[in-house]
Amino acid sequence: MSRDISYVLAKLDWMRSERIWPNGSRYLWTDAFGLVLLTSLYLELRDRHWLEEAESLVANVERVLGRRRGMRIGEAADHDGQYFHYLTMWLFALARLGDVKPEYRARGIALARDVHRAFVMPGRGVTWKMQEDLSGPYPGVGFGAMDAYDGYVSYRLLDQDALAPEIADMRALIERDWRTLTIEQDLGLGMMLWLAHFWPQEPWATAQSARALRTLDTMWIEPPGYFCRAPWLGGTKFAFTNFGVSLGLQAANAWPARVDRLNAFFETCCSGDEYDQEAITCVMACVSHFPGAFIQSPKVG
Repeated sequence: MSRDISYVLAKLDWMRSERIWPNGSRYLWTDAFGLVLLTSLYLELRDRHWLEEAESLVANVERVLGRRRGMRIGEAADHDGQYFHYLTMWLFALARLGDVKPEYRARGIALARDVHRAFVMPGRGVTWKMQEDLSGPYPGVGFGAMDAYDGYVSYRLLDQDALAPEIADMRALIERDWRTLTIEQDLGLGMMLWLAHFWPQEPWATAQSARALRTLDTMWIEPPGYFCRAPWLGGTKFAFTNFGVSLGLQAANAWPARVDRLNAFFETCCSGDEYDQEAITCVMACVSHFPGAFIQSPKVG
């Protein structure tokens, strides 16, 4: 597992100086990754500054994105509504911070209970995007392919007893489709590898990990060293999605040389779009260089 702390510290200093993150616009996915990163730095360095940064981030996210029920996608006008997989990533981040300060785990449990019934139709699926007030599905959306897996992992890591009914809903949905689920997008493949590494002996995790690695192998472009967006999009690449693949590969303990290659490639190669200096790209680059509590079990004390 990568542990390039000096890279992360320098990147965080640069992001703050450029007002990219955490002092930029709020976006729940990025903030969830960033919260785990800050918690990881605290666990690694034992400097309370990083714990204070983590708690400050939670307060800002809740203030800006928090709603009567759930959390808005992002601060920008076009980031309305709520994504279930963003919420579950935030729940994971609260669970990791909760390993240090238990009150954050309690917040995560309360949030999971609050949003579960709005998104989940037991036996049918998880609506991947809802209206901002959770009154109904966002126009034109259906069930997400991976959302049940996201919820299953985050709920279990929060509290298997407190969220037992919700976990049972997710387990039933996973049992219904893990044998046939096929993922063909780089970030989805990386995140599936990451989700599967928590309970790798469960049948869904074993099968999906093997399937993800086989697909990703067809998507590796060497030279120069990156994963394309999908098997049929060899020339299409994004830094932040590659960093998500990197997280999954490190969780699966697979292809460390490819992790190093993609990290090096995206330090000098830009996507040529708005993502090049977006917070999502920069924060996920830090996680690629130091997955920390995304993978390892935090040791508190």
